[in-house]
Amino acid sequence: MKYMFLLLGAALLMACTARNKSEYTTIEYEAGACFGFCPIFKMTINPDRTAVLEAEHFNFSDGRSKDEFSLPREGTFKGTIKEEDYRKLIEMLNALKPNTLKDKYGSRTVTDLPNSYLRLNFKDGSSKVVEDYGKHGTPDLEKLYRYFEDLRYNQNWQKVSE
Repeated sequence: MKYMFLLLGAALLMACTARNKSEYTTIEYEAGACFGFCPIFKMTINPDRTAVLEAEHFNFSDGRSKDEFSLPREGTFKGTIKEEDYRKLIEMLNALKPNTLKDKYGSRTVTDLPNSYLRLNFKDGSSKVVEDYGKHGTPDLEKLYRYFEDLRYNQNWQKVSE
């Protein structure tokens, strides 16, 4: 009986370890400026869930004013993405089938929309970059962008520099 529990425990441990394996060596999302108050930041996430958030403007302030552009950038922050949030991020990315996405989305006929970049580096050495002017490439990409934007608020970030 004790061997059965030992075997079950080992199988459970291996399943948990395998679930956290990622085919991505880095996941990066960059949100650019718009004519209004769009958050400007870049987030880089590693397979061990460590992350860097480079916040420029309109990320953490309540007030919205063009005067914020004259203020210093908000800073560089480090943190570790919560395990459940990282797992969901990987599921969302895998569901997108990144290598089937276009390299560019959006039309520049409207000149005041934000630009975003999704940069994925894979363990096999390949990479995928998706540029999306307006952040409306596909419905699933829109959900992914919102997910990244939410990570700015629902993780524990520690400021490391200005």
